[in-house]
Amino acid sequence: MAFDPRDMLRPRAPEGEPAPLAGTRAERVQRLQIGVSLIAGLALLVGLADAITSRAQRTEANAVPEAAPTVVASETSAPRDPLADAGVVPELPAASNPTPTPTPTATGARDDVPPPSNAPRQ
Repeated sequence: MAFDPRDMLRPRAPEGEPAPLAGTRAERVQRLQIGVSLIAGLALLVGLADAITSRAQRTEANAVPEAAPTVVASETSAPRDPLADAGVVPELPAASNPTPTPTPTATGARDDVPPPSNAPRQ
C-alpha cells in the first residue's frame, strides 16, 4: 500500500476522548518544556552556588591566617573626650553635688503620697 499525500489533508475521525488529565498534545508539550526548563535552571543554580563556595574557600586558603597589626598600639593614660577637645562641652558648676536629705514628718507618713485606694477610711 503506497502513501497518498491526499490522506493527510482529509479530516480524520475522532479516535475517542483523551483522558481528562492528559490534556491536548500542545498542553503535554508545554508541561514537558516547563519541566525541562525548571530542571535546567536548578542545575544552573547549583553550579553557581558551587562556584561561589569554591571561590570563597580558595580566597580563605590564600588569606593570611593571623594578620599582624601594622601599627604599634600606643597605650593612652587617660581617655580623651572629643567634645572637650572641640570646645563644645557645656559649662557645669564646679563640684556642686548637693545630696538630698529627707525631712521627717510628725506622723512618719509622707504628705505628698495619697493613701492607697483600698485603705480603710478614718
